[in-house]
Order: sequence, then structure tokens, then C-alpha cells
Amino acid sequence: MSSLALSSLKVPPVLLLSPPPPAKLIHLSSFSSFLLNTGIPRATSREFFSVVKVSSRPISTMATDKEIVGSVKEQLAKLFEESLRAAFPDIEDVHPMIAICNDSRHGDYQCNNAMSLWNKIKGQGTQFRGPQPVGKAIIDNLPASEMIERCSTAGPGFINVVLKKQWIAKSIERMLIDGIETWAPKLPVKRTVVDFSSPNIAKEMHVGHLRSTIIGDTLARMLEFSNVEVLRRNHVGDWGTQFGMLIEYLFDKIPNWEAASAQAIGDLQAFYKASKQRFDNDPDFKERAQKAVVSLQGGEEKYRKAWTQICEVSREEFQRVYQRLGVHLEEKGESFYNPYIPKALDLLNNKGLIQESEGARVIFIEGKKIPLIVVKRDGGFNYASTDLTALWYRLNEEKADWMIYVTDVGQREHFEMVFAAAKLAGWLPQNENDFPKASHVGFGLVLGDDGKRFRTRSTEVVKLVDLLDEAKSRCKLALEERGKATEWTAEELEQTAEAVGYGAVKYADLKNNRLTNYTFNFDQMLSDKGNTAVYLLYAHARICSIIRKSGRDIEELKKVGGIVLAHPDERALGLHLLQFAEIVEEACINLLPNLLCEYLYKLSEDFTKFYTNCQVVGSAEETRRLLLCEATAVVMRKCFYLLGITPVYKI
Repeated sequence: MSSLALSSLKVPPVLLLSPPPPAKLIHLSSFSSFLLNTGIPRATSREFFSVVKVSSRPISTMATDKEIVGSVKEQLAKLFEESLRAAFPDIEDVHPMIAICNDSRHGDYQCNNAMSLWNKIKGQGTQFRGPQPVGKAIIDNLPASEMIERCSTAGPGFINVVLKKQWIAKSIERMLIDGIETWAPKLPVKRTVVDFSSPNIAKEMHVGHLRSTIIGDTLARMLEFSNVEVLRRNHVGDWGTQFGMLIEYLFDKIPNWEAASAQAIGDLQAFYKASKQRFDNDPDFKERAQKAVVSLQGGEEKYRKAWTQICEVSREEFQRVYQRLGVHLEEKGESFYNPYIPKALDLLNNKGLIQESEGARVIFIEGKKIPLIVVKRDGGFNYASTDLTALWYRLNEEKADWMIYVTDVGQREHFEMVFAAAKLAGWLPQNENDFPKASHVGFGLVLGDDGKRFRTRSTEVVKLVDLLDEAKSRCKLALEERGKATEWTAEELEQTAEAVGYGAVKYADLKNNRLTNYTFNFDQMLSDKGNTAVYLLYAHARICSIIRKSGRDIEELKKVGGIVLAHPDERALGLHLLQFAEIVEEACINLLPNLLCEYLYKLSEDFTKFYTNCQVVGSAEETRRLLLCEATAVVMRKCFYLLGITPVYKI
């Protein structure tokens, strides 16, 4: 692919994928040299800070029930809910407003109810004289808790909360014993449909499908981690007028198509283009193609068989992409819902929603200049009729609480109208915050360096398979230039190149707010500096190297040691680890994967600061700090998993 030619690229020293068993440690390069090469200073000596002696109990003595306890914000909200009820029993519908402090000097969290409460009670003969006394009353009525070290009011009644270091440490210790699943968020939804990827049959998957596939997979993973049942749906375009054209071209090009193998079709993109050109330029062929659509939709066996063969060829192409991305979907394309369309339209018609307009049947949506066409002038169905039917099916047959549609922002208005029609029909509640609900997850364009839609030099849309293979090839070439081909097996080299290359492509997309466009640049995404997957994979490999260098068995350390957050950088790292659950929750609720990327990058920065200022191996605090290293690695690995990135364990 000429536009994606290999070029010289610096990729960090080698990373291996799977953690080696303790008895068979793989030889590592000098870790000190690695730190110098990457510009990360060595850990300072113990004299840099005062050693604080704090007693701790072994992690193994803790309870091992795997109850999901919820995020820190959720646990604080329960405490402040009790306080609000006790301090203001006559005020109804007051919900705790808990947020992370923007300035860590003031506290870890804030409760922001005082001002809104003051606005409700002032002028009603209250004993309070402003929001500050209201805030103090909330603090005074807090129940006893092992979570909170102290509270204070600031500004117009903001309540700053400082958590106890011992409680933070205990929470991390429990996670190490019981598993990070105990930190999973609690969401108000049981079953979700995530509709993503959705390529069109007989067309190659291209870079335009990249965002839908990656974003949708990450949303599905985060929801699944949050104990939500996720129905991963691939709503492929496998039904419509273009199939008459494709089927007739198949008949002409391959007369013995039934006996021929699926590979006889050859390049699917070229096949589609040739059939489209014939359709546009040959009136007789066009007429035959239009009749073929009727035959297909009428269920004629010959046409259904030809349609099936074309679909199978496409699925094989799609699977090449999904295999590279590690994405799993269940296909329920347009054709699946076709038998249900008449029933869905009858339900809408019985509500008086469907009207005749210029020969078509439409639904008028308030505030929209054009109506939603559900039956075309020729009596055929379209995207709106299929999407309304799919929505009805997901609500009534699959019993979904939340339906999430991941498509480009250009389809926003279409889905707004579909959802509005469903609300008019009573299928969805009017209040968008109530369940069941439907959400459109829009995303921007992938751009080239010229600021235009990302294409090859020949102006063709970039095929997704080629793009992913290019990322892998660049990584593999850089590794070979470093001599790793002679040090590793061919399998290790391939796996590492895939992990870094595919992970870099995914992270470069996911770290952006999905609503914005982003520029696709191999050199930037494969850099080991800044907010990239390569840098983050490095950070994880570095932590694993520290643990291996110690020669200690982490599982044994859990039995004899505990975590103590005596140094400020230990505490900062511990607090950030504990905020993992609420970040995942916020990313799920707002459907924004970039929030998880921001958290992961900040975690790597916090770890670097901790490791720079707190000696681990060989220090008096080695045990507790190794456990903190392990906790960081566990959280990083879960972040990688949620982002669909394969972690690496060796530098």
C-alpha cells in the first residue's frame, strides 16, 4: 500500500506479552540503563524523605468476601445522605452532591450541597445564617466512619473531605486479595444493547469503521465489567436495493456461481465497484437488478442463495478485522428485522403516528423540518423502518434497559427522529434520564495530515486491514532493527508487534473525546513519549520489572505484609488507584471512553512520581511498596483490558 509505506520509526525497547512464571524468569536488560535511556530518574535514596514507622496487619488476615462495595463517591454519598436527613429532616429530595476536589491541597473529595440547601431554606425562619453554617451542620451530623479523616468548610459552604490513609490502604489491600472486580461500579441498568461497527455487506471495512468498532467495544467492556449484561450487536447492512445489482452481476460474471467457491468473487471492493458501474451505465442491467431486488425480498430461492454467498464473503473479510482488534460481536443485520417491520409499523399506525405525505408514509416529528419516512413511495422499507423495528425488538423481545448506537455524528439527526418517534409511541419514556432509554454515541472523522478525511494517495478510503497491518509492520521493523529477531522466537516478535501496533491505533483513537475529529499519524501514536499506548505499556512493563528485580513473591508478600501510605507520593498514588471505579462509572454513564484514558495516563504519571521519590527495592519499606506496585499493575491491566489493549510484561 503505497500511501502507508514503511518508514524509520523509533519504538521503545522490546516488550513481551505474557507474564513469565516465577520459576522461569526471562533475562532483562539492565533496568538502570532503561531508566537512563527513557529519561526517568533513578529512585532517590531513603534520606530524601523521613521514614514513618506505621504498624500494619498482613493482607491475608482480611475478609475475603468478594462483595462489590461501590466507588469512593458512592460510599461517601451514603454517609452524607444520612447526614442530610438528620440535619434537614424537613427537606425532601436532597441527594448528596459528591465530587473529587479540583485542588488536592483542600481535600480529596467535596460535598457541594450547602449552597443549594441554603437557597431552599433562606427566608423561611431558619436558624442558619448562610451556606457556611449549613455546611457545618452537615459535617456535625455525619455518622462515625473509618473512611473520613476530617472535614472542613470553605468558600460558600463547600465541604472538603480528607480520607484516612489507613482506609485507603485497607481498600487497596482488599482489592489485591479479592480481585479488582470488587471495585466494579454499580450501574442502574441490567441489560444493554451496544450497536456498533455495522459495516455494509459487499464493501470493505475502512478507516471510517475504526471508531465505531473501537469505541463500541470499549463501551461494551466497561459495561460488562460493571456487571451489566451486554448484547453486542453488529447491525450490518445486509438488505436493500444494492443487492439486486450485486446478485445480477454475480449471475453474469460467474454463471456457475452455485458450484464455485466463495473466493471466486475475488476482491469484494472491486466486485462492488464493477457492479455499480454496470448499474449506472447499462439500462438493461439496471432493470434486471431492480427486478432482482423484488425477487430477493419475495424470498425466491435462487436469489436468497446468491445473497447468502455474497454475505458470507463479506463476513470473512469483516472477521479479518475483528480478529486483529480482538472484538467480538453477534450479527443481527438489517435482514433479521425485516419480517418484524409490518408489525412495528402497525403499532405506530394504530397510535395515529403514520401519515401520508407525497406518496410516502411518514411520521412528523416536532421541531424537524422534514418528516421521518417509514415507507417509501414505491412501498419499500428504509433505514428508519428497520431502525424503529430494531428498537421495538430490543425493548420487547430482548428486554434491554439501555440501547446504545455507536455511529458517526452525521447520523445524529436520524437517530434523534427515531427515538422521538419511539417516545410518541410510548415505547420510550419522555424523560431522557428514565429507563429504558436509547442513546446515540456519535463520533467525529479520522483525518489525514492534510486536515481532510483520511485517504490513500490515490484518494481511496483506507482499508482497515491495511491500516492495522501497517501499524504492526512498523513496530516489527523497529524491533528487528534493535536485534530482537535474534533474541526472540518468531512468535514472540509477532505477538509483541501486534500488541504494540494494534494497541497504539486503538489508544490514539480512544484518548480523544469521541465527538471531535482526530488526525491519524503513525509517528505520533507509536511514540514512546507522552500520552500514547506505547508509553503506557512501557510504564506497566517497568512495574513488572521492579517486582521481578526484587526477587520477592507477591503472593507471599500478601500473606505477611500490608500497605502503608506514609509518604505523600504513596498516598497520592493510593488515592488515584481508589478512584478507578468512579472513573469507569463516569465513562459508562457519559459514554466517553477518553475519561478512562485520562485516568490511565494520570496513573502512570503518579506511579513515576512515587517511584522517583520512594525507593522500592532494597529499602526498609520494600514489602509495602512492592504491594503498591502490584496494585498499580493490576489496575493498569484492567484499564488495558477495558480499552481492548494487550498488556506487555517485559522491557
